[in-house]
Amino acid sequence: MILIVDVSYSDDSALAAGMVIESWESNVVVERLTANVDSLASYIPGKFYLRELPCIIELLKRVEHPLECIVVDGYVTLGADGCPGLGMRLWQHLDGKVPVVGVAKTKFLGTPENAEILRGGSSKPLFVTAAGIDLELAKSNIVKMVGKFRIPDLIKATDRLSRNSGDS
Repeated sequence: MILIVDVSYSDDSALAAGMVIESWESNVVVERLTANVDSLASYIPGKFYLRELPCIIELLKRVEHPLECIVVDGYVTLGADGCPGLGMRLWQHLDGKVPVVGVAKTKFLGTPENAEILRGGSSKPLFVTAAGIDLELAKSNIVKMVGKFRIPDLIKATDRLSRNSGDS
């Protein structure tokens, strides 16, 4: 099972959302989850994980299926030197037991070209980074996800769920 996660913010609270799917090619959602999180850490440039990681950890408490991978909206590693990003901090929190794939829509300064993938006929790349799984495999998995457009359908749907608390 694969968990796709995203977090949206309003004031000092957040809504973490997740969708569990059976495989990379699946369009069937096995489980939809949300978690409201109050008392967030302040946003600190370069330390986004301090704000988002607790939200994802709270969501993980609600997952009822064993996970083979987690997809986060963002980066696992940052820049050419591979500084730990949100996904790496999550992977470390999970003691390296569950691979984490980051899918980012915006290029972080210094992101290597080998992180780029094109989907759905788009000329604008997504940026894929990973921990606990080979980067080329992670990229091919994101490419084969369901959807005709740049962003896979279920990544978009998870984003929408995170923005709509009445949709759990």
